[in-house]
Amino acid sequence: MSFLTHKHDHLVWLTAPVLGDVRHGFSTRLGGVSRPPFDTLNLGGGRGDDEAAVLENYRRFCGVLGTDPCRAVLSKQVHETTVRLCTPADAGKGLLSPRDYTADALITNVPDLPLVVFSADCGILLLHDPVHGAAGAIHAGWRGCADGIVEKTVQAMGAAFGSRPGDLLAAVGPCIQQCCFETDSDVPEAMRTALGADAEPYLQWSSPKWHVDLAGLNRQWLLRAGLVPAHIDACGLCTACRPDLFWSHRKMGNARGAQAAMIVLGEKP
Repeated sequence: MSFLTHKHDHLVWLTAPVLGDVRHGFSTRLGGVSRPPFDTLNLGGGRGDDEAAVLENYRRFCGVLGTDPCRAVLSKQVHETTVRLCTPADAGKGLLSPRDYTADALITNVPDLPLVVFSADCGILLLHDPVHGAAGAIHAGWRGCADGIVEKTVQAMGAAFGSRPGDLLAAVGPCIQQCCFETDSDVPEAMRTALGADAEPYLQWSSPKWHVDLAGLNRQWLLRAGLVPAHIDACGLCTACRPDLFWSHRKMGNARGAQAAMIVLGEKP
């Protein structure tokens, strides 16, 4: 893991140098104003947290990334493979205005249009095309992973912006790791159906459950999509093992907040 940890006042976030100079961040649960059980930097709206607190949390997180929270575009995650091409008309959707879409992945080539995806165990990935000036943000839980949302997002960036897989830079953010992702046979079977033998290194039987390496599988999809191994980095932190830094749906259930990954094109003001 070569991710960097940053702190400003009490706010803590991660960045991935592999993404280059594009503004981005993977939030933790630290540095916001939300009260328990959303304490403190909850960026997930609609969970029962005070809306004013969520807005202040966005103001703080966007502040350290040098972007405007009023322009953020939030995913509406339904564990499917819809990739949304975001335009200036989407600015503020999910935070200041309703979302008229569902999408587990967002792409854009518009400067100063922050893309936001959420996690509380699921995989979250950020993509940057420094050649064509484009970016993507992906929510890839096990269902989205098995259905190929990562590869579909790479293909969508190619179709929309001319992005070539070999030029793309990718960061795989914090998620539940193999140590804690215990499943029945349905998850390994879905991964084998999707990836064939390429899935096997990421599936480990430890009676009575399978242990699944979700981050590794999402990385495998990036490789299958044509990305260069040196252009991919994975955080390696486990959301279930680190309740001091992250929320985990498996550990905490629904009474929790959500962390986010954000990427925004353009020069920092």
